[in-house]
Amino acid sequence: MSPTKLIDSHCHIVFRNFEDDLDDVARRWREAGVTSLLHACVEPSEIPAIRLLADRFPELRYSVGVHPLDTKHWEEATLDVLREATSDNRVVAIGELGLDLFRDSNLEEQLTILRPQLDLAFDLDLPVIIHCRDAALPMISEMRKRQLDGNCPRGVMHCWGGTPNEMQDFLELGFFISFSGTVTFPKAEAIHKCAMQVPDDRFLVETDCPFLAPVPMRGKRNEPAFVRAVAERVAELRDQTFDQVAALSTQNARHLFDLP
Repeated sequence: MSPTKLIDSHCHIVFRNFEDDLDDVARRWREAGVTSLLHACVEPSEIPAIRLLADRFPELRYSVGVHPLDTKHWEEATLDVLREATSDNRVVAIGELGLDLFRDSNLEEQLTILRPQLDLAFDLDLPVIIHCRDAALPMISEMRKRQLDGNCPRGVMHCWGGTPNEMQDFLELGFFISFSGTVTFPKAEAIHKCAMQVPDDRFLVETDCPFLAPVPMRGKRNEPAFVRAVAERVAELRDQTFDQVAALSTQNARHLFDLP
């Protein structure tokens, strides 16, 4: 019997710690039922290597963008580089972009590279992948202004780590909520509550590998196959079956990102 189908809606397998065994990693994600992956990009120099991964693994789609902690990689020509990269129809999103006030305090600089990327996504009718850490209030403010102006792109709050109230604000803005390995951590009570409360048609599952390996694999390199553990924990929290959560999250990811 083949495993239930899953989508890892956010991964980073371009990193060097996958170089030596990527074929084995791919075998394991296929055995785990992962039929599609969305590879996130954090800065433009990654794009050629991610494109090669998409050539190598037909189930992989990817985004292009600049992470808020990589403002140093934003140059005058960066927006044109991102726009040109979207000519590959395997590019299904802009990101990961966003705000991070946990590791840095340069809010205005981060907003300076966030805004043109949001504009690009809206212009191209592509969803955005949003990284938001200790920055819910300024992110909500930015998106509410855009909603009022009629130029707010759709997208997902990736690796969700906020409160139920913050989640409700993003849901009202039209965003999906994606749960990573953090939902399996015993003390992540706010994330547990969010997983219980998020509507059936608005959640995704992801690994964010190689980071944040879920319980019981904590301390190991995370990989796409481990998205099963994320879906299993979400199912427990929602009092749903694993098959239900797998089907719902897969349907939602396909809807948002137009995945195969």
